[in-house]
Amino acid sequence: MKNIGFLFDLDGVIVDTAKYHFLAWKKTANKLNINFTQEHNELLKGVSRVASLEILLGIDNVKISEEEKQQILVDKNEDYLEYIGKMTAKEILPGVIMILDFLEKNNIKYALGSASKNAPFILKKVGLYERFSAIVDGNDVSKAKPDPEVFFIGAKKINVKPEKCVVFEDAIAGIDAANAAKMISIGVGDKATLNKADYVFGSLSEISESFMEKLVEETLKK
Repeated sequence: MKNIGFLFDLDGVIVDTAKYHFLAWKKTANKLNINFTQEHNELLKGVSRVASLEILLGIDNVKISEEEKQQILVDKNEDYLEYIGKMTAKEILPGVIMILDFLEKNNIKYALGSASKNAPFILKKVGLYERFSAIVDGNDVSKAKPDPEVFFIGAKKINVKPEKCVVFEDAIAGIDAANAAKMISIGVGDKATLNKADYVFGSLSEISESFMEKLVEETLKK
């Protein structure tokens, strides 16, 4: 087994749950008479639920009590769970299976590093839960991305040094976290937005086996 590791964010990398987050936050915003748009939803990528609520309230400078905030977080999560409860393997993003197959074929361990507390549930719904060597989710971390804590924990769980890890992320906060951990960062999404990443692809389907081989060699040399 090669002593390197790969770490994956969940939302926007393995599956696209951003649309479900949007629907759930939109429902919340409507109750609060906040004009929440798709553009605002981009600000919530890779951000914890608590921090996301603060961003939402800041859109129209809405003030509510701490008790109301806690109830909103519960309600929002229940709405979100209802949406993701209907997910199937069809929602795995293109390119994911090829990459996971490549890693397994080459005896390379990989883990999930997500801010989502629902990550295990989602992976089970799409049939990928058993494939990951380790899962780090919002229940395991005390600091949100861009703090690198989630990736340090992921590296530790698969017993690989941080500098020997590669991270796949679709959010600026995630790329910043990977870079702070001295890991190789792969951005998935808009090249201009994710320009701090070591490499950027529009989607995982753009990644070839030859690039994966190059990535493995580059990581082994670090």
